[in-house]
Amino acid sequence: MSPKQLAHQGGMMGRTALHLAAAYGNVEAAKLVVQKAPFLPDTTDKDGTLPLYIAVVCCHRDMIKYLLAVTSEDEEAKLLESQSGAHLMDTVMGSKFYDVALHLLHRNPKLAWNHRDGRSPLEVMAQHPSSFPSGMRLNVCQRLIYSLPGMKDQALQLVKELLSKIQDADDSVAGKLLRWPFLYGAQYGIVEVVNEILKLDFSSYLLHLADDEGRNAFHLAVMYRQENVFNVLCQYFADERYRVMLSGFTDRNGNNILHLAGNKASHDRHDLVSGGILQVQRELQWFKEVEKFVVPRYRKEKNIEGKTPLMIFNEEHEKLVTSEGQWMRGMANSCIVAASLVAIVVFAAAIAVPGGNSHDGLPIFFKEMAFKIFAILDALALFSSLSSVLSFLSVLTSRYAAIDFLYDLPKRLIIGLVNLFISVTCMVIAFSAALYLVFGQGKAWVLITVATFACLPVTLFVLLQFPLLRNMIKSTYGPSIFRKPSERILLD
Repeated sequence: MSPKQLAHQGGMMGRTALHLAAAYGNVEAAKLVVQKAPFLPDTTDKDGTLPLYIAVVCCHRDMIKYLLAVTSEDEEAKLLESQSGAHLMDTVMGSKFYDVALHLLHRNPKLAWNHRDGRSPLEVMAQHPSSFPSGMRLNVCQRLIYSLPGMKDQALQLVKELLSKIQDADDSVAGKLLRWPFLYGAQYGIVEVVNEILKLDFSSYLLHLADDEGRNAFHLAVMYRQENVFNVLCQYFADERYRVMLSGFTDRNGNNILHLAGNKASHDRHDLVSGGILQVQRELQWFKEVEKFVVPRYRKEKNIEGKTPLMIFNEEHEKLVTSEGQWMRGMANSCIVAASLVAIVVFAAAIAVPGGNSHDGLPIFFKEMAFKIFAILDALALFSSLSSVLSFLSVLTSRYAAIDFLYDLPKRLIIGLVNLFISVTCMVIAFSAALYLVFGQGKAWVLITVATFACLPVTLFVLLQFPLLRNMIKSTYGPSIFRKPSERILLD
């Protein structure tokens, strides 16, 4: 096929063979076409559209990279200077082709403040939390993969480039361009975006940026429970004069930062912790932390509805506290039954020892090591099961006020579950030792078989109950999600 024929394959639209290859993302076909007709990358259809534009709209990364390499700089520059440039930038960023976006930005720095549909490129970035480490929920393997070179650098590099171009603009333009990226970064928990904007050192200006409801970055970080952003902002605005100003800032409804901490968190933030008791505890931790930040005279301030922050907290969380109180009572009752059964079994086993007693009243297997293991673990199972019963009884008799979910109720539940786990484990091992004493007769295969089956109930208990126990211990006694002022360090 001749170059002339390749240039007229699109019918009424006047599109070339390269336009079609770009639409389908067929890079190999595009290379063959360009090899025969090198002028096609610069050839437009009847609407004035280049093949590069088609590839971007169709989101074909490899095709975009290839066409960027073969399209002439003059044609590319014309494309980026027009309104299509803003559309291209928005499209590649929406597809998360940040390496392509960096190339376009280097070719035309004005793209940093060109708007499409009222959104700047930096504003688009601030609404993509999954493009940054701080906005992603990763397990260990995913975190390892994401930490590989090139996986996390492009998005941050693009943010830095956009900010450097915005910084070169007029102050009035730069201020308008920073408003929504800074607020969206706080709302979506993108620490990288917030931190890079803070590095521009517009302290007083950033402090007064607010959304249409009058909420600044602090308000949004608290409202959407973004603890990492809150830590960074507390570090940056650590000066006492900023603290006083921020404490007094209110939105259009007269709510200060503590009022917003009293509101119930959104469902997606509740999903970060398992179990309702941990949700109430996390909400209390937020309220207490913000209360420490707010200067005393604003802690009991009323909004336009005449409500104090504590009143809002109690109203917003009343149903959650009630439902979780019922859940705790049900769990305590079930665990009391289980712990009581363990206590009954091990008590009976201590009275009727394996193998019986000799004529002088001593157990027949008194000198066997397995019997000593049985006796010790049977006694430990009895004491720990009784301790578990007492712990869960204290849960049943608690008052279930909201503040009790912070330390008191989780502490009692932790003690009860730990003792129940110990009692079940000791009972199983004691039972296994008794079986070996009576039927083992020194045979290794009996010991191995009994030990294998003994692991089953213990393993089931760990798999089913340990996640809740681990999360409660971590949330109650582990490191706080809020860093101390001396530990709140800005990202490098």
